[in-house]
Amino acid sequence: MPLIIYCADIGSVSRGNFGWARLMAEECRGACTTGRDIGEFADGIASDLNSGAHVAVGFECPLFVPVPEDPQGLTSARPGERDRAWSAGAGAASLATGLTETIWILVRVKLKTSFAQAVFVKWHPFLATTGGLFVWEAFVTKAAKADTHHGDAELAVMSFRDSLPDPEKQNAVVCAGRVRSLIGAALMQAGWVKEPEWLDKACLVIRV
Repeated sequence: MPLIIYCADIGSVSRGNFGWARLMAEECRGACTTGRDIGEFADGIASDLNSGAHVAVGFECPLFVPVPEDPQGLTSARPGERDRAWSAGAGAASLATGLTETIWILVRVKLKTSFAQAVFVKWHPFLATTGGLFVWEAFVTKAAKADTHHGDAELAVMSFRDSLPDPEKQNAVVCAGRVRSLIGAALMQAGWVKEPEWLDKACLVIRV
């Protein structure tokens, strides 16, 4: 089955700051489909899942945060974030916006899929299935940003494609201790998963 890569640049829908990109992994560079409509983004994911494809969906916002033992580090940057901490500036803003947009998208995709789909945050179990949804985080820093929101999403999609065949080797943020999984909570509330351990799961982060 083909691998189809999506990414959403999280931002205000009402202000036109949401953008997305889609690419079939085997297609040549520059072949991304892009858009700015959040409903079209979700419907495209559902359609590709219904076709039996492997679908990797990225969100350009923090999808998990560390919960260290030492309270002095509770708002510190995740390993690999350098000077772009999740808790400051653009990271905090996109996290807050992503709390609503990720669940809206996941609920719509779930409603539009015609049969039950498995969801993953680990790459190799995802590839071992005949199809399903893989969720990842895109990390597009200020220096790497494009001129448009869908351009940022396209850069993230291309970076994910360039990380193949094993994107786990390009994971930019690896937290050794406890994490609070925002995407795990969204998946639970949207009805994709039921197990509470999803609240402790970190996901793959691809840095542009």
